[in-house]
Amino acid sequence: MTEVKPLVFKNRGKQRLGKGFSLGELKEVKLSMKQALKLSIPVDSRRRTIHESNVKALKEFLAKIVKPEKASKSTAEEKGKKGKARSVKKKRSKQ
Repeated sequence: MTEVKPLVFKNRGKQRLGKGFSLGELKEVKLSMKQALKLSIPVDSRRRTIHESNVKALKEFLAKIVKPEKASKSTAEEKGKKGKARSVKKKRSKQ
């Protein structure tokens, strides 16, 4: 799986890789700390800043990982309907 690294801004506008995303950045993306750790996203609870570049990086990362659920639900519903129709036909043929 790909990794996501946050950027932290130092003095005079210099950037470096950070140790983890802040809780505020996770909140912007609607992720809890537990969910982030399950997705192997580093979290730094000491940081308090919210950088837009980090929020954007998180959104892009989640878009790659999370698959659209609508497609999976529709196929599951179709399979369920087909299974029910078959069972009804079998019951009628036995009588």
